[in-house]
Parts: sequence; structure tokens; C-alpha cells
Amino acid sequence: MSKILYKKCEISELIKYAQSGDIKALEELIKKVQKQVYALFSHLTDNKSDVSDLTQEALLKMAKNIKQLNEISNFKQWLNKIITNTFYDYSKRKTDKLVDLDENELEKIKDKLGCEPGEKCLFSELEKLIKTALLTLPQHLRLSLILREYEGLSYEDISKITNTTLGTVKSRISRARLKLQEQLKEFI
Repeated sequence: MSKILYKKCEISELIKYAQSGDIKALEELIKKVQKQVYALFSHLTDNKSDVSDLTQEALLKMAKNIKQLNEISNFKQWLNKIITNTFYDYSKRKTDKLVDLDENELEKIKDKLGCEPGEKCLFSELEKLIKTALLTLPQHLRLSLILREYEGLSYEDISKITNTTLGTVKSRISRARLKLQEQLKEFI
């Protein structure tokens, strides 16, 4: 029996092995996707401990349900559905505490972003402003926009993941972009 080099395997191969009960393949699959999952949650909420908990929860759901994935080519969409549902559950528990930033708090955050001159600093500052602006969006707008802009999903995929119509997805993304544009107009 030959030894499998899991680190060199493609995600699709790891999924096949994991679906057949190979724990080492599942561990490697988790290692390969955990940064993406963490990044997505970090755009959805700014509480770092919640981001870690949400990431762990979503990866655990992925691991428990990997055998239910019928089409390996749909893995990314399937995983994003798990992430979305995990975030929705979290939002219900937090009673929409995520979007409680008022204008004064937003201004305080903008004032604290001062740093040394330089391109890296400007990028970091702009990144913080964008994240702060994203967090002020209602969760349904934020989620649709993040799935489109950060995950690169099609409108159709987002529609399936969020269980909404294509028109609703387009409308939400459009409204989210307009709101972000309004909040960031002095910086763009």
C-alpha cells in the first residue's frame, strides 16, 4: 500500500479521500480551507474571538457533513452555504449587535487610523475604513456583497446560498455598493 502525500493533493482528491473515511485527508482539507473560511468571517464580524469560533463551527459542520457533498465540483458553493448558515445562526444569537455602529463611533474609528506615512500605511488605513464601513451594512447586504466581491461568486450562486431570488441578490449588492460608496466618498 502506497503512502499518500496529502499536502500535495488537490482539494478534490482530499474530498474524495475524506468522503471515504480518511481522517488524515479530512485534516489536510481543513488546513487548506481554514484561512479562506476565517477571512470570510472576518469580513462579516469584527470580533476576533467570534471569528475564530465561527470558523471552527463552520469547519466542524463541513467535516461532519463531507459525505453529503454529492458533486465535488460544487465544494466551494457548498462550503459557502455552510458559512452563510453559520453566520445567520450567529446573527440570530447576537440579535444584530454587529451593525450597532453609530456615526460618532464611526468618526472615532476614522480618527484612530492615523499612522506613519507610506504606501503600506495608506493601504492598511483604507482596508480598515472599508472593513468598518462593511460592518455598518445590514447583514443581508453585507453577506451578499462579501460573497460577490471577496469570494467571487456569481449572482446565481449567491441566490442559491442565501435562498433568495436573483433579482433580490442583484438589488442587495447594488444597495450595499451604494451605501459603501456614500460612506467612503471622502476617501475614494
